Amino acid sequence: MSAGKILIVDDEPQIRRVMRTALSAQGFEVNDARTGEEALERVREEKYDLILLDVNMPGMNGIEVCRYIRSSSDVNIIMLTVRYAQADKVEALDAGADDYVTKPFSTPELLARIRAILRRRTIALDSELQRLRLEGVEIDFQTRDVITRGGKSHLTPKEFDLLHYMASHPNRAIHHSDILRAVWGPDFGDEVEYLRVFIRQLRKKIEPHPTKPRYLLTEPWVGYRLQLGN
Repeated sequence: MSAGKILIVDDEPQIRRVMRTALSAQGFEVNDARTGEEALERVREEKYDLILLDVNMPGMNGIEVCRYIRSSSDVNIIMLTVRYAQADKVEALDAGADDYVTKPFSTPELLARIRAILRRRTIALDSELQRLRLEGVEIDFQTRDVITRGGKSHLTPKEFDLLHYMASHPNRAIHHSDILRAVWGPDFGDEVEYLRVFIRQLRKKIEPHPTKPRYLLTEPWVGYRLQLGN
């Protein structure tokens, strides 16, 4: 039985070959693509559990591909990058990636990241948390839709997991590390930048004024709090 279906997108044949060998040995079904354009064709033709997507490719780069895929798909995405600037990592997460791995990376590190993401399936819904209603905003946790007077937007899988976790623990300050471990997994307790990016994305979707949040509040030196009611 397959451990899952993975698409590798990288313009370097040697990297595709090494990753294909390592992933196949772990029981994954693996396809690959050399360009962003070819990757989009693959995604339209087949369903994948996860995409390993290189940032730096000729033609359509990985950030563009990620944004395009995210406009219509909730597939798990890990970005592969040789860049070390924090801004580039933030850009990958902003584009909708679930995680990033910096080249050169070890095979055990990559496999650990893949297992962590595939293990974090959508959180089971509580009957009491089918919907969350804020002033002028309604979040449907079954469809992951955010409905406002201005229209409808959609939560990505990680945005959903984060908001659902916060809504399950309302009106209390939750430490960064507790949120990270609950939503991303036990190895992610120090990845505070992940959290900042996703909180910012959520605020854009649920707050009337994202730069002056009313519901998703920062607790200085601690973490965040979802304020519901008075």
